Amino acid sequence: MVLSKEHPREIRYCSVEMVLTPELPQERHRTIANVVFPTDIKRLGSPNRFDVYYGMADNRIDAARLDLPDFLPPGGAAAPPGAKG
Repeated sequence: MVLSKEHPREIRYCSVEMVLTPELPQERHRTIANVVFPTDIKRLGSPNRFDVYYGMADNRIDAARLDLPDFLPPGGAAAPPGAKG
């Protein structure tokens, strides 16, 4: 999801595809299998580059790099103007 900077409860864009999914063995086999969940995000230098820190199978944490495109792909859902999040 991309939230409004001015109004963080306002959803500007929501991807129709999963951005973070369990793929590695450490994400698929442990305390709670097949679960990944973001815990923090940090912007890195450029405005469109982020590190996403995430939990893996409720056993470890890791980081993934996220590079946002200049334009978001079509097909993502956005809340209608004035909708509450």
